[in-house]
Amino acid sequence: MKPAPEWLGGVPDHHPAAPLLTARAVRSRCGQVLDYVQRDMSPYFRWRADQLPVTAEYVAQTIRLNYPSLDVPYHSRWRHFEIGGVDRWGKLVVAAGLEEDPIERSRVAIDLVIPSVLLDAGAGPHWRYKEHGRSQVLTRSEGLAVASLGLFASGALSGDPRWHYRCDAQALDRLIPEHVALLFQVGPSNPMVGVEGRTNLLKRLGTVMSANPEVFGKPARAGHLLDYFLAHAVGGVLEAEFVLVTLLRALGPVWPGRIHVSGVSLGDCWGHPALEDGLVPFHKLTQWLTYSLLEPLEWAGLKVTGLDCLTGLPEYRNGGLLLDFGVIEPKDARFWEHTWTVDAAPVVEWRALTVIGLDRLAGAVRESLGVSAEAFPLARVLEGGTWAAGRRIAAQRRPGGEPPVRIASDGTVF
Repeated sequence: MKPAPEWLGGVPDHHPAAPLLTARAVRSRCGQVLDYVQRDMSPYFRWRADQLPVTAEYVAQTIRLNYPSLDVPYHSRWRHFEIGGVDRWGKLVVAAGLEEDPIERSRVAIDLVIPSVLLDAGAGPHWRYKEHGRSQVLTRSEGLAVASLGLFASGALSGDPRWHYRCDAQALDRLIPEHVALLFQVGPSNPMVGVEGRTNLLKRLGTVMSANPEVFGKPARAGHLLDYFLAHAVGGVLEAEFVLVTLLRALGPVWPGRIHVSGVSLGDCWGHPALEDGLVPFHKLTQWLTYSLLEPLEWAGLKVTGLDCLTGLPEYRNGGLLLDFGVIEPKDARFWEHTWTVDAAPVVEWRALTVIGLDRLAGAVRESLGVSAEAFPLARVLEGGTWAAGRRIAAQRRPGGEPPVRIASDGTVF
């Protein structure tokens, strides 16, 4: 594997922030939080390992229901584009005339999926999206996916009025919240959490792409990320950790300023007393983006290896599954009634326990299904899987399938 240039994203290898911008750091530091909880040092949660077997069996049952042949695709944004059995991406490929050009098709796929993932934080319980020409009303992640595809296909992310199907810095710079709200059908009777935050994420994406021509080309375009990966693959092979680290370093400034180390924003990284330096990284949306790039990279002829170096995603479906089954058990019943901010200590701890809980579940689920880790990586366990099981148990326990924990989202984390 060719090394990434040390100036990538302004974060050289020797920078003190660099060790925190890895999946390895996520898993290691979340493990330290689990150890802290198991030593009964937490005022918030107990870890109930005895609840893992029944949870794993529920996940395995969910996989068998959804995928009887166990042919489970990757957990990625592409599944949301397929909601209702509609091949929306395939139709866009035909509309754009990309059937015979796999490289440009993959560039366009990356142009689509990067902003779509950035727009994927929870929309809130009241937002709905009605796709043009269809009767189905979509909500949550699927609704956001289809709405973001509509935003992309409209040409709003392209600076070239003759070619809609791209995402470039020129167009991102001129986005305004009112335009995003219009295309996402947001209004007084259809409120969405964090419209302004989402728009600002996309605007910062444009700024960051322009500042990294080595990765995003000149003029800056999201799809040029493919060319960067093609240039750094060895024998057509990329490591998943390389993909993630590239995204974390190149896209780090996209995320709102929170915790910084020597001038570098750590993004989805939060404080917790279990760590000597108090820092627990999650990089949830960037890992979600990494999972969502696997297919476009494969379409371009690249093979991504080492998928299980990535972690499970600590969000309200995976984390809600562990809360609903009592693997993560609150010590105070008031936890269920409070509305928490994303930086609240109980939320940070819950998310850290979720990362390790997903690792523990994955092994037990594979054993129940009789499959190997090689054949059934974490990306498939999540899709089949823990995320679907989290949604399923929520629907069984609460009207509307609300998650068990209340989060005051700003549209950039959950």
